[in-house]
Amino acid sequence: MKFLSNYPTEVLILFFLIVTFVQSGIDKLLDWKGNVSFISDHFKNSPLKNSVPILLGVILILEIIAGGLMIFGVYQLYTSGVKEIALLGIELCAVVLIFLLIGQRLAKDYAGAMSLAVYFLITLLGVYLLNS
Repeated sequence: MKFLSNYPTEVLILFFLIVTFVQSGIDKLLDWKGNVSFISDHFKNSPLKNSVPILLGVILILEIIAGGLMIFGVYQLYTSGVKEIALLGIELCAVVLIFLLIGQRLAKDYAGAMSLAVYFLITLLGVYLLNS
């Protein structure tokens, strides 16, 4: 397990974010109508109320791409120690989280926005570690 001894924190952060983002993307795919309904209700009093399906689609695509990049990045870390693809995936996670934060703030869901901070801090730690 030289792989985990060389990059233990990076790999664990990547696995955490892979589970988070891939599961979220799969949930959106499997229950699109339910997600659109829930999110539409959540944003009914925000400027985003008429754009929910398209914005949810954008988030879905970005989550799947980020998850795929991180999965491939873990493979690259394991086989060659190359970090660039994993870094790209985790940076995309940070962008998605910022998009989600904007949405939560516009919906005036401050508790939801605050809960994103935990994910963002973990993501920033991953970016920092993969950049060094």
